Amino acid sequence: MLFDFFPSRTLTWYLAKTFIVRILAVLVMLVLVLQMLDLLSQSGKILAHPGNGQADLLHYVSLRFPQLVATFLPYSVLLATILTLTGFSQNSEVVAMKAAGLSAHQILAPLVLTAAVVAGLSFAFNERIVTRATASLSAWQDAGFGPIPEDTSKRANVYLNDGNDVMLISRIEGNGASALLHGVTFYERDDSGMIVRQWHADLAHYANPGWRLDNAREFDVGKVQALIHSEPVVVARGIMLDQLLVHKVDPDAEALPELSRSIRALHEAGRRTAEFEGKWWHKISGPLAALLMPLLGAVAGFGLARSGQMFARAVIGMALGFAYFVVENTALAMGGFGGYPPLLAAWGPFVLFLLVGETVLIRTEE
Repeated sequence: MLFDFFPSRTLTWYLAKTFIVRILAVLVMLVLVLQMLDLLSQSGKILAHPGNGQADLLHYVSLRFPQLVATFLPYSVLLATILTLTGFSQNSEVVAMKAAGLSAHQILAPLVLTAAVVAGLSFAFNERIVTRATASLSAWQDAGFGPIPEDTSKRANVYLNDGNDVMLISRIEGNGASALLHGVTFYERDDSGMIVRQWHADLAHYANPGWRLDNAREFDVGKVQALIHSEPVVVARGIMLDQLLVHKVDPDAEALPELSRSIRALHEAGRRTAEFEGKWWHKISGPLAALLMPLLGAVAGFGLARSGQMFARAVIGMALGFAYFVVENTALAMGGFGGYPPLLAAWGPFVLFLLVGETVLIRTEE
């Protein structure tokens, strides 16, 4: 009885095949156009490095192409939904299916099933290919599109917590007790989180415990007074050596298991993890956006083509789909700085637009 919700086998296959062909056609068109524009904007930087040539341009395309596919696949499903259902409506195929006793949900069922398969393939593609391509491209860009250095002990833009205080490090070289910190800024904060004193030094060494600042510059916020210390100053006595082992996390370049380990390490080091936890959940909810697109774009396919409202319905379908992506990005940004819990930031837009799509479909067609 479960499969009674779908149309006949022939009609289900016809709808799914038409839908997947349009998804692939729209995706190829979008990715090729955007890939050419992106290559035009980046080719100057790539070729600016001595020795780079056509092979390096092709290498850049091979790394950037998976990112574009992952980004624009949900958009392709949305546009394919509108094209498919609009074509069916104009050819009176929707009228014929409704005359045969099919509801709007039954007509959409093969499209939703196809979108579910696309979402599953998208998740696997992101985890196996996109993360590796992103990591390789990021390392290449950091090296100025030149040879990637083999020394992985250097880390940049690291911040660590010592209770309520914060230490910012521009660059870390080496590991263990011999680690050298460059561009160190240490903020002493009161219980309310307000900065009361700031220390800055070009170099810092491990003092066991704490970190020794050479030629430290002190700024007292309350007294509005700046001092330069000729003697070494020890700060951040609560920051241990093992906390330096926590590398800079790039959620887009790490698969779910690896990102889970990074989040756990950051949490143990006392660093904020809300942004990364939101990205962890979004690795699951993001591909499922394809599952929503047939529902959000369905309004374009129903109603009589001769009523003159076909264009307006298509615009409404596109508006609903693009509104989802706007709300999703806004929620992730809010979750990044603690405005939303990570789970709500990742899944809130999905649940909201699932209810919106169902409401619009039921009120207009059922």
